[in-house]
Amino acid sequence: MEDHTYKKIEIVGTSETSSDDAIQNAIAKAAKSIQNLRWFEITDSRGSIKNGKVEHWQVTIKLGFTMK
Repeated sequence: MEDHTYKKIEIVGTSETSSDDAIQNAIAKAAKSIQNLRWFEITDSRGSIKNGKVEHWQVTIKLGFTMK
């Protein structure tokens, strides 16, 4: 097993569909500019309500990736 050094960042993903989509959107966007993504951790979840229904999801995640 290799020894790795990791860096951790925090980002917020959004979606009008679901919290899962908000997570997927955040990871997909991060993957465009960050290499070697390894894991994520959900740190916060919230949303807005309109007319008694969820209007928008926001999910804060920490992403871990290996450094070269």
